[in-house]
Amino acid sequence: MPKVIFYRNNCIGCSICQEMQPAIWRMSKKDGKAVLLNSIEKKKIHQLEIHPSLAEAIKEVINACPARVIKIG
Repeated sequence: MPKVIFYRNNCIGCSICQEMQPAIWRMSKKDGKAVLLNSIEKKKIHQLEIHPSLAEAIKEVINACPARVIKIG
């Protein structure tokens, strides 16, 4: 299964991820950064296994993110 890998500490809070995929992303009211819903945090890196059919949509978000803090692996 592919994984979304999100380096939240480096997020700039532009909200493009939430705008493009509101079912997967939310913006934190606490610090203004994105939250990868249902992800697991390991060493300050958030990871979420996704269905392979979502991989292309995630790649669009990766390309749109100005901070380049989202990867797929």
